[in-house]
Amino acid sequence: MTAIKHALQRDIFTPNDERLLGIVNVCKAGKKKKNCFLCATVTTERPVQVKVVKVKKSDKGDFYKRQQTWELRDLTEVDAKDASKENPEFDLHFEKVYRWLASSTAEKNSFISCIWKLNQRYLRKKVEFVNVSSQLLEESVPSGESQSVAGGDEDALDDYQELSTREEQDIESMMEMCEYAISNAEAFAEQLSRELQVLDGANIQSIMASEKQVNILMQLLDEALGEVDTIEGKLSSYEEMLQSVKEQMDQISQSNRLIQISNTNNGKLLDEIQFLVNYMDLSKGHIRALQEGDLTSPKGIEACINASEALLQCMNVALRPGHEKLMAVTQQQLLFAELRDTFARRLTNHLNNVFVHQGHDQSSTLSQHTAELMLPKHSPLHRDLLRYAKLMEWLKNTHREKYEGLSRTYVDYMSRLYEREIKEFFEVAKIKMAGTTKEAKGKFGLHGSSGKLTGSTSSLNKLTVQGSNSRRSQSSSLLDMGNMSASDLDVADRTKFDKIFEQVLSELEPLCLAEQDFISKFFKLQQHPTVTPPLAQPETEEPDGSMPSRMAPQAEHRHSLSSEKDMVRLMMNKIFQSIETELNSLIALGDKIDSFNSLYMLVKMSHHVWTAENVDPASYLSTTLGNVLVTVKRNFDKCISGQIRQMEEVKISKKSKVGILQFVTGFEEFAELAETIFRNAERRGDLDKAYVKLIRAVFMNVEKVANESQKTPRDVVMMENFHHIFSTLSRLKISCLDVERREAKHKYTDHLQSYVINSLGQPLEKLNHFFEGVEARVAQGVREEEVSYQLAFNKQELRKVIKEYPGKEVKKGLDNLYKKVDKHLCEEESLLQVVWHSMQDEFIRQYKHFEDLIGRCYPGSGITMEFTIQDMLEYFSSIAQSH
Repeated sequence: MTAIKHALQRDIFTPNDERLLGIVNVCKAGKKKKNCFLCATVTTERPVQVKVVKVKKSDKGDFYKRQQTWELRDLTEVDAKDASKENPEFDLHFEKVYRWLASSTAEKNSFISCIWKLNQRYLRKKVEFVNVSSQLLEESVPSGESQSVAGGDEDALDDYQELSTREEQDIESMMEMCEYAISNAEAFAEQLSRELQVLDGANIQSIMASEKQVNILMQLLDEALGEVDTIEGKLSSYEEMLQSVKEQMDQISQSNRLIQISNTNNGKLLDEIQFLVNYMDLSKGHIRALQEGDLTSPKGIEACINASEALLQCMNVALRPGHEKLMAVTQQQLLFAELRDTFARRLTNHLNNVFVHQGHDQSSTLSQHTAELMLPKHSPLHRDLLRYAKLMEWLKNTHREKYEGLSRTYVDYMSRLYEREIKEFFEVAKIKMAGTTKEAKGKFGLHGSSGKLTGSTSSLNKLTVQGSNSRRSQSSSLLDMGNMSASDLDVADRTKFDKIFEQVLSELEPLCLAEQDFISKFFKLQQHPTVTPPLAQPETEEPDGSMPSRMAPQAEHRHSLSSEKDMVRLMMNKIFQSIETELNSLIALGDKIDSFNSLYMLVKMSHHVWTAENVDPASYLSTTLGNVLVTVKRNFDKCISGQIRQMEEVKISKKSKVGILQFVTGFEEFAELAETIFRNAERRGDLDKAYVKLIRAVFMNVEKVANESQKTPRDVVMMENFHHIFSTLSRLKISCLDVERREAKHKYTDHLQSYVINSLGQPLEKLNHFFEGVEARVAQGVREEEVSYQLAFNKQELRKVIKEYPGKEVKKGLDNLYKKVDKHLCEEESLLQVVWHSMQDEFIRQYKHFEDLIGRCYPGSGITMEFTIQDMLEYFSSIAQSH
C-alpha cells in the first residue's frame, strides 16, 4: 500500500499541488468487483481545500487516473455500518449515497479517522459519523504510539517546512565533521549538546557586557520623560486660551441658529400668503360674470362657464391646517358662497324660461306633422340647450337641490310635450291602418259575415270589431286562406300594415335615442361605465390592525355609475311614459284587423330590439321594445293556437268527397307567407316552433277527418292530403320540418299502396279467393304438388274460375275500377294517373304471383290465364286514354 501511495502522490497529486493524506482500496458494494482507491487530499496552497478523490487504474495501461472528485465540505454523513463488529462496508453521503466495500476493516477505519481529523482541522463542519467507534473519533494520537500513514502526515502538515539550500549545506558540513553521526547517533547528540552549552555561555557573557549601554539608555529615557512633562504644561495653557474662544463661538452659533429659524418662518409665512392669494382670489371679471353675465349670447355663456369653473376651484381648494381661523379666509368663503347661490339662482331661472320658450316654439310645429306619419324633431331644442351643459355640470357639483329641481322641471314639461306628440302620431298611424282596411273591404265587397270594422278617427282606441262568424275583422285563418279575392286583399293590407308599423318603429327609435343621448350629455349622467385604474396609494393599517380595502374607491365609483344610469332610466320612463301604452294599443289594433299581422310585428319588433341592444343593451328604448316584444310574441302564440283550435273544430260534409282539406291548403299559404316575412329575420326560432305545432296539428286532424269521412275512402283522404303536404314542404325547403316532410312522404306512400291493394281485390275477386285458399292449404302443411288433389282446389275448379275471367271481363272490371277511382280522387292534386300506374304495377305483380302458384301447385297441367301481361298493358293504356 505504501508503494501505491507514493506512486499516486508522484503521478497524480504532486502535479496538482496536492498532498495525499489517506487512502483505502475499495470496490462498489453489491456489484461486480472493480477495485479502485479513495484518496483524502489537501492542497499545498492557502486556503487549504480538502477533497476525496476516486482513482482507478486505466484499462489501457498500468498507470492510474482520476475518475471522480468530491469536496469534503459537501459530505453530510459517514456510515460505518457496524461499530462493534468488523465490517469492511461503509457509506459516504454526498449529493447522493455512495456505498463502498473496503479491502480490509483496518484500511476502512484508518480512512474514516483521516476524514474525521481533516473535518475537525480545516472545516469544523457538522458531519454525522454513524456506527463509528468512539476510539477512532479522536483529534490527536498519543506521541508514544506509532501513527498511521494518514494521521502522521496530517499532524506534521503545518510543522513541516522544506530545507533551504543553505540549511542542507550546513547539515552536510556538520555531518562531515562528525563522520560517526550516522553510525553512532548518541555520540553525535552529545557533541551537539556540548556545543549548544558553549553557545549559551557566550550569549550570557554578551548580555552582561552590554550593561553599560543599558544604563545609558535608561538615562535617555528619563530625559525624554522630562520633555514630555514640559510639553504637557504648554498644552494645558493653550487649552485654557481656547476655552474662552469656544464660549464666544458657541454664542455666535446660537445667534446664527436663531437668525436661520427666523428666516425659515418668514419663508413659510410668505408661502402661506402666496398660496391663499393664488388659490382663493377671484378676479373682478369673473365676479361680474357671475353676478351680471349674459346667459343668452354665446360669449356671455362662455364667460359664465369660465367664471363658474374658477369659482368652483376656489371653493374646492384644500386649505391647510389653521387657514380656517384666518378672518380673510372666512370672508372669502362667505363671498364665494354668496356668488354661488346668486349664480345658481340666475342660471335656474334662465333655464326654466328657456324650457318654456323652446316648448312653445316646438308646439307650433306640431300641426305640420299631424297629416304625415312623422314625429317632430327636437334637435334644435337639444342644440340650444347643450350650450349650457357645462353650467349644468357646475350646478350638479355645487347646488344639488337646484340641479335636481331643474331636472324635474325639464322632465315634467317634456313629458307633456312628448305625450301630446306621440298621441297624435299614433292617432295618424291608427287612421292609416283602419283606412287601409276600409278601402280594401269596399273594393272587394267584404262586408257582413266576414266582419265589420267600426271606429272614429278622433278616438281609435275605441275601435271594435263585429262579425257573425269570427272576432277578426278579416279572414285570417288557415281554413279560409284559400279564397282568392280574400287572399289578394290580405296581401295588400298586410303589406301596407307592415310599412306603417315599420315607419312607426323607425320614427320612435331615433327620437328615443336622441333624447337619451341629450339627457346624458346635458345633465352629465354617464350611461357607459369607463374603466379607470385605481390610484396607487400607500397602504396604511387601520386602527384595528387590518389593511384597508383597495376596492372601496372602485365600489363607490360603480355605485355612482349605477345611480346615474338609474336616473337616466327614470327620466326616460317619465318623459316617454305613453310610448309603451300606445305601442300596445297599436299592436292590439293590428291583431284585431288581422291576426297574421302578428308575424309582421314579430319580425319588425325583433329586428328593432336587436338593433337597440347592439347600440346600448341598458337603454330605455331597448327595455321598452323588449317589453312590447313580449306582447307581440304572446299575440303570435295566440294566433298559432287559434289556427290549431280552428283545425280541431273543422267539420266535413257527408255528401261530398273530401279532397284537399282547407286547413292543408291554408297551411301551405301560411308557410309561404311566413317564409316571405321571416326571410333573414332574427327570431327564426319562434317561427320554427310554430311550424312544428301547426304541422303536427295538421297531421292529427287529417287523420281525424279521414277516419270520419263517409263519402271518400280513408286511404284516399290520407294519400291526397299527405301528398299535398309533402309537395309543399319539398318546395319550400323548411329545414326544421325535414322530419315531418319524410313522415308525410311515408304516409302518402303507405296509403297509396293500401288503396291500390284494396281496390285491385275487386276485378278478380273469385280468382283472388281461390288462390288465397291454395296459399292457406300450403301454409297448413299440404305439399304444393298435392294441392291439385284437394277437392275444392283441383284442376277442374281452377279452370272453371279462370274461365270466369276472360280478357273482356277483365277489361270491363278495370274500366269500372278506373271510374270508381276517378270518383274518389279530387282534381286539384292530379293523382289519378299516379294511382292508375300503381294499380297497373300491382295488377302485374298479382298476375305473376298467380302464374307462379299455378306452376308450383299444378305442374304440367298446361293451365294458363285467359289473358297475358301484354293484354293487361293494353287494357290499362286504352282505359286511361279513353277517359
